[in-house]
Amino acid sequence: MSTSQAISRDVLIDSYAQPGETTIDDVRLRIADALATVEPAAGRDAWRSRFLEVQRAGFIPAGRIAAHAGTGVASTMVNCFVQPIGDSIADAQGDCPSIYEALRQTAETLRLGGGVGLDFSPIRPHGASVGIGITRAAGPLDFIRLFETSSGVLEKMTSRRSAQMAVLRCDHPDIEAFVDAKRPGGLSRFNLSVAVTDEFMRAVQTSGDVELVHLAEPGAEQKAAGATRRADGKWVYRRLPASALWAHIVRAAYENGEPGLLFLDRVNADNNLGYCETIHATNPCGEQPLPAYGACCLGSFDLTQLVRAPFESEPRFAFDELARLVPVAVRMLDNVIDCTGWPWPQQRDQAFSKRRIGLGFTGLGDALIMMGLHYGSDAARQTASAIARCLRDHAYAASIALAAERGSFPAFDAAGLLRDGSFASRLPASLQSEIRRCGLRNSHLLSIAPAGSVSLAFADNASSGIEPAYAWNYLRHRRRRTSPDVVAYVVEDHAWREFQRLHGPAAELTPAFVTALDLSCEDHLAMVAAVAPCIDGAISKTVNAPKGCSYGEFDALYRNAWTAGLKGITAFRPGGVLGSVLHVPASPI
Repeated sequence: MSTSQAISRDVLIDSYAQPGETTIDDVRLRIADALATVEPAAGRDAWRSRFLEVQRAGFIPAGRIAAHAGTGVASTMVNCFVQPIGDSIADAQGDCPSIYEALRQTAETLRLGGGVGLDFSPIRPHGASVGIGITRAAGPLDFIRLFETSSGVLEKMTSRRSAQMAVLRCDHPDIEAFVDAKRPGGLSRFNLSVAVTDEFMRAVQTSGDVELVHLAEPGAEQKAAGATRRADGKWVYRRLPASALWAHIVRAAYENGEPGLLFLDRVNADNNLGYCETIHATNPCGEQPLPAYGACCLGSFDLTQLVRAPFESEPRFAFDELARLVPVAVRMLDNVIDCTGWPWPQQRDQAFSKRRIGLGFTGLGDALIMMGLHYGSDAARQTASAIARCLRDHAYAASIALAAERGSFPAFDAAGLLRDGSFASRLPASLQSEIRRCGLRNSHLLSIAPAGSVSLAFADNASSGIEPAYAWNYLRHRRRRTSPDVVAYVVEDHAWREFQRLHGPAAELTPAFVTALDLSCEDHLAMVAAVAPCIDGAISKTVNAPKGCSYGEFDALYRNAWTAGLKGITAFRPGGVLGSVLHVPASPI
């Protein structure tokens, strides 16, 4: 592997290393030490060695694990959380805290290092009747701004950007204002997703209408204006053509990069735990659909380390090595649940009851290049699917073995888990039989996260997650933790560096060297569709539409994501509206 580049070393030191740590191996050893404390004393040293070895072989625990494991600091090793929120300023509603209690819980989760997703749909629409002391509701958007202000204060205190996702249902009366919330001058610290139902998508296809509804009773003026109450107790505030709302959503995404879409019915139908929970939101980057107070820890395999004979005539992927490493990685992430700190007891209870983990991969784009495969080709998709299938089968086998050793997750129910339509019902028959016989340690095992910073720090800037490379070399501006000055770094793609190391800087790049912007929208979507059937969580993927992408092509992209059975879609079209910390020079650096 090439000598680490300057930005990789600085990100490692600034974001993950503790005082006295200067190398990747220093961080790996601390992680191995911390996670081995869960093991029985007699086998602890052996597991510590295995945890270190699997990291050296390509397993990268997620950023919160790398930064917080074994530090003794009050923090969490869990990246992904979903925070519930009710429709009341002061009073809890069942299991949902009041708005200000949710704000307090979110702030503490962010302060301790977690990323938070929130579904603001329970909050009644702007202008609705509220009750004694308040004549009209503020609406979800005002409260999202409140949460954004709070996170801005935290960022000044912690020097770490908060990660948050705001979700609103497609049938909420304030959906149009929500869709426009990321236009210039709007929200900047939230990712936005519209939770879309199959009913809405069918109405879009058939030129039907959508009813904008809410449980809260509207005020007298709204009643007079024609609001009606449905049999399910919800009030219909407005009715409009589904195609008009769809166009509003897609136009905002086309111009601003957001909102993304969360296909809610697909998420819940696929959910292994659909028998005991309902999901309304995801973590900030979308790779983990989670219930109220749900949480998940993450880790990724650097696929570039598993390519044998890269750039040669007969490169291959080491499926046997991945199969050997997966059980150790599953055990490490299962141990995280037992030794991490939890911002709130409700999160701990959810985690201990279901023991979700998210094992995935990073460096897919670069690994394909190293094997001579064009990202947009059938061969690349077949290889990616085979890698995901190997990961799935060996992760589930490892979790079955852990259940035999440590017990199943407390909410385990074999019939519910393997019900028709669930992810687990599509596992190979042999694994389903073993789940019925031995149980399962973790309700969910698989997730493909962005893995951007850890790929930069621990994998020499391998292409992040499932993404193709952004560019072979570019400028990136970042502020170091130890200095207020913004530093400009020359950043180079790992596969590009390896190719130059092996063949010299004058060698012509192979046809496999394609960047995100060289690919069509269909190429991006097809890769997600190839891998998604093997992922029980979700996939964080931004479709980088070509600069010349038309509105019609963008609209088709969003429609095709639903037709393909994906759990969500986010796309970005380069333009002048949004800035970037990255700059690709006109000629190679």
